[in-house]
Amino acid sequence: MSGIPLGVLDLIPIASGSTAGEALHHTIDLARQTEAFGYARYWFAEHHLNPGVAGTSPAVVLALTASATTTIRIGSGAVQLGHRTALSTVEEFGLIDALHPGRLDLGLGRSAGRPPKPAPNAEPPFEGRTAGGLLIPPRFSFVHLLGHPRVALQQRLLNLPGATPQDYAEQVSDVLALLRGEYRSPEGVEAHAVPGEGADVQVWVLGSSGGVSAETAGRNGLRFAANYHVSPASVLEAAEGYRAAFKASDELDRPYLTVSADVVVAEDDDTARELATGYAPWVRSIRTAEGAIPFPTPDEARALPWTDADRELVADRVDTQFVGSARTVADHLDRLQEATGADELLITTITHDHADRVRSYRLLAEEWVRRA
Repeated sequence: MSGIPLGVLDLIPIASGSTAGEALHHTIDLARQTEAFGYARYWFAEHHLNPGVAGTSPAVVLALTASATTTIRIGSGAVQLGHRTALSTVEEFGLIDALHPGRLDLGLGRSAGRPPKPAPNAEPPFEGRTAGGLLIPPRFSFVHLLGHPRVALQQRLLNLPGATPQDYAEQVSDVLALLRGEYRSPEGVEAHAVPGEGADVQVWVLGSSGGVSAETAGRNGLRFAANYHVSPASVLEAAEGYRAAFKASDELDRPYLTVSADVVVAEDDDTARELATGYAPWVRSIRTAEGAIPFPTPDEARALPWTDADRELVADRVDTQFVGSARTVADHLDRLQEATGADELLITTITHDHADRVRSYRLLAEEWVRRA
């Protein structure tokens, strides 16, 4: 079902031999160009303590990108609420909306570092290929990251000493109340976020399983983004959990879902595979808690040491990255949409060279229009 909207999810990757400043300039250029290519949204992820990723503050980068674009919706994919307050989040996005009204997507996520949990009483997860041919790999275990010193350090540096994160569902409710101008404390005291109150933003929840995030999005009648590119094993569970929990709201009378995919497109399959060579070691650096390394060139990636354990560590992500010609990748995206029933798809692409990344988005957009 090609023809549904495509969006962009940008981690602001830093290529080997490059700098964060260059990565930011490339991001602004890519936002301008994907706007011209016809992409519907441009979202920024939030990551910390990653030498190869410059996306530490979605709100700051959104403010920069808003001034460089005119029509494409821009948003967070996602603001990590575990080390923020509802008020600070609403006020930050309210500031941007005050100058660029009607273009913001406020994507809300839980704290980084928390592995996705299966939904309560869930059936054993599906593994294999769906009827349409989409690969659902075995579930990846994050147990080795729990208590890892670098993960613990990140949480310690992001949170004030002694601070206790607010319950996620309550925090989302507070965000919505502040945006509507309906916030009341338990004691009945009003709070009004200015700017922020009445901001014309779309609120989304992002999640990797059918648990708290999917349920929170559904119960509040919000849009939901499921992460095939982060947790491909649980994307079906996430979509199903969201739809099962959905209740109509003033904004939505039915569930509305976008699903992310990791993609590299080139003129032919072989060229695309070459451009994607750095992906496996880049994912390995994340899953060992090293922190995302600067994205390597194909030659640099091939020179890195590699073991069977490394291959197993990243297999689910590498096997579900869509790599090839525009036709090959669009076929994969059709399968993803069919399996999840997504209303939109969110494309994230990382290559070492900026020109290759831009070309990937352009070729995919051209093929997508042909199929519409």
